[in-house]
Amino acid sequence: MNGPNPSDPHPMAGFPRICFIKNTVRNPNIQIGDYTYYDDPVDAEGFERNVLYHYPFIGDRLIIGKFCALAEGVTFIMNGANHRMAGLSTYPFGIFGQGWEAAIPGEGDLPYKGDTVVDHDVWIGYQAMIMPGVHIGSGAIVAARSVVAGDVPPYAIVGGNPARVIRQRFPDAVVALLLGIAWWDWSIEKITRNLAAIVSADVNRLRHAV
Repeated sequence: MNGPNPSDPHPMAGFPRICFIKNTVRNPNIQIGDYTYYDDPVDAEGFERNVLYHYPFIGDRLIIGKFCALAEGVTFIMNGANHRMAGLSTYPFGIFGQGWEAAIPGEGDLPYKGDTVVDHDVWIGYQAMIMPGVHIGSGAIVAARSVVAGDVPPYAIVGGNPARVIRQRFPDAVVALLLGIAWWDWSIEKITRNLAAIVSADVNRLRHAV
C-alpha cells in the first residue's frame, strides 16, 4: 500500500476527529492540498466554519498546501473582517442601509492584504489564529494560541501574540536544500518508499532518495 487514500475524508478508521479537509471544503475560494488534515473532536468536516469574514464579493483566497496538520480551533481571519480606518470612526454605518448608504466604503477604502497562503508540511497548533494576507512557509510550526499577523519564514517556529520567530528549525543552507527537494511534490509511491528519510534529520539521505 502507498498510504491512506487522500480522497477519504476520514482516513483513520474509528477516529472521525481527523479529516482530510480537501474532501469536505466546498468554498471555491478555499484551496486545500492532499493529505492536509484538520483535527476536531466535534466536527472535523466543518473546517470552513473556522474561516471567518470570508465574503465572496471580496475575492480573497485561503490556500493551504499538502501534508499540513491543523489542530483543533485553528482560525483564519480573512479580509472581510477589516473596517475603514482612515476616518474618525471605524463603525460600518453603510452596511445597515436605511439612510446610511452614503457611508458605504468605496473601492480601495478598506484595508486589503491579499490571499492567505500556507505552504506545505506546516503544523499549526491548537487555537492559533492566522490574520489576513499572511504567508506561512513550508515546514513552519505555529505554536498553540499564537496570533500570526506577519509572514512566517520556511522551517521557522513561531509563537506568541503577535507571533515572533522563536527559532529556525534548521540552518539556512539546509532549509534551501529542503525547499529545493520539495518532497511533498514527489509521487506518493516515492514518498512511501522514503518515509524513513523524510522523518529523519538527515537531509543528505533525503537528497539521495530514489
